[in-house]
Amino acid sequence: MEAVFLAFVLMLSIFLGFELISKVPATLHTPLMSGANAISGVTLVGALGSAGAGMEGMATALGTMAVAFATINVVGGYMVTDRMLSMFKKKDTSGSAGGRS
Repeated sequence: MEAVFLAFVLMLSIFLGFELISKVPATLHTPLMSGANAISGVTLVGALGSAGAGMEGMATALGTMAVAFATINVVGGYMVTDRMLSMFKKKDTSGSAGGRS
């Protein structure tokens, strides 16, 4: 019974995620996804807990890999967010030749 319930939750989350993402306009997709990646530091906290749980060697190895991948995800999210925000900054025009008439 538990496997059927978990499969149902998985299928429902896949459908809901697809529907939500397909409704987001293309101009907002990248900033929203980069922000979501940056906020996913919660995954990093869970991975740290898994790596430091002191269980078997395999669990520690998988936890360590989860920490590495979650760190890459968080750092990448911040980098993309910073790049997107830099697109909206005003450019410096004080040194241009045609600045005054």
